[in-house]
Amino acid sequence: MNFIFRQVASSDVPMELHQALDVSSLVKGRKDITGIGSLQADLQAKPAEGGIVDVSGTLSVELDMSCSRCLKPLKRKVDIEFEESFKHSDNPEANLQNEEEELRYVTEDRVDLTPYIEESFLLNLPFVAVCKDSCKGLCPNCGIDLNERECDCNKDRIDPRLAALSDFFKQ
Repeated sequence: MNFIFRQVASSDVPMELHQALDVSSLVKGRKDITGIGSLQADLQAKPAEGGIVDVSGTLSVELDMSCSRCLKPLKRKVDIEFEESFKHSDNPEANLQNEEEELRYVTEDRVDLTPYIEESFLLNLPFVAVCKDSCKGLCPNCGIDLNERECDCNKDRIDPRLAALSDFFKQ
């Protein structure tokens, strides 16, 4: 997904950017994500003061995931607000000293938004997916889904460092 910096910076009208991106390779190592749709980017690039181009909009994607507690499949729609500001510079390293500004300095006239979109997507992925907040998960001993029924396993947890003391009190 690209835009021409000078074209947008000199225009009075915002430029609409709509594209579907394949981001399946970004979540390849995640075991909790079983399937992913294409990432839909609906963005708007508009000029701002000082030769800056602001790009904002929403990113949305459908994820097929597994609940981290009970391992049941679930679908999750992730909506991400996207905002980046770009400024043209011949020497972007010299401009990095002023870190208070949240500007992305670009040297080329054609700006590729794909790495910024991918970064925003990765930072906003759900860390842990849960089918519902009250999910009880699986029993650590027998593996029964505790949402469906209770098991007869011993629920007393003894710290292994203090296990020898439990034998002392049985005498």
